[in-house]
Amino acid sequence: MSRLRESYDPTLLEAGLDEAGRGCLAGPVVAAAVILPANADHPLLNDSKKLSEKNRMLLRQWVIENASAWAVGHASPKEIDEINILQASFLAMHRALDQLSVLPQHILVDGNRFKPYRTIPYRCAVGGDALYRSIAAASILAKTERDMIMAKLHLLHPDYNWQKNKGYPTREHKMAISKYGFSPFHRLSFNASIQLELEL
Repeated sequence: MSRLRESYDPTLLEAGLDEAGRGCLAGPVVAAAVILPANADHPLLNDSKKLSEKNRMLLRQWVIENASAWAVGHASPKEIDEINILQASFLAMHRALDQLSVLPQHILVDGNRFKPYRTIPYRCAVGGDALYRSIAAASILAKTERDMIMAKLHLLHPDYNWQKNKGYPTREHKMAISKYGFSPFHRLSFNASIQLELEL
């Protein structure tokens, strides 16, 4: 059994919600929504950032097989540039919720901000992916989904080594931008400051 809480309100059908890729220079921001049945648990279930890649993939399959409902949503680099990363994160979250086969009665969101979805009540929880099972499950789906997307994009643009850095602002990634310029999958609103930093 994990040490995470089963839910915030056990009397309501709750969906956990989390995103991945918010701090990246390239690729989409990806969100996942997960509704877990009561008592659904796994001894390794935790915040995706605290898990190895092998365990994240193991738990991804567990979530898919055991969730009452789950879905993922994306917001593209273009959308991130147009509406900013915070609003794009909310957009990806709403798209994930839109695709759930069951409408939740309550939403648990990782973080401290959220844009209301329909009229469904919600609660924000800072560090919620290490507190609640449904948010942990959502964090695992969002992270693994995004990693798989970046591995595919790596095949199109191997110069940036996205298979390894997943689009995050590593030194290697920044130097590749300096050498090769931006790809169609880079977030230009993020990279303006990176380019200036490199030129200096």
